[in-house]
Amino acid sequence: MTPEINEIYTFKLLSGEEFVAKVLEVNADHMLIKQPISTVISPQGLQMVPGLFSSNQDKNVRLNNSSWAMMAETREDVKSSYIQATTGIAVGKQILTG
Repeated sequence: MTPEINEIYTFKLLSGEEFVAKVLEVNADHMLIKQPISTVISPQGLQMVPGLFSSNQDKNVRLNNSSWAMMAETREDVKSSYIQATTGIAVGKQILTG
């Protein structure tokens, strides 16, 4: 699967961490992504937390293609939560909190 530019995807890193991000650019050895948000399971259900706490959220992030094991299309409810978390704009129905 080759990701489409400006689409939101779910990634699973080789380390086991999962995160959601918007893909901005695809290259042979890396991708540029925007605002990676990690997903974690809590007693309240699926939660979203910043993927990089100390980074400048206005700057894009380089994701080396050798560091992720899986990539998939993101569920619509998770995508809506990602958009709200990164832009403050509520889109559609959400089932996630955080």
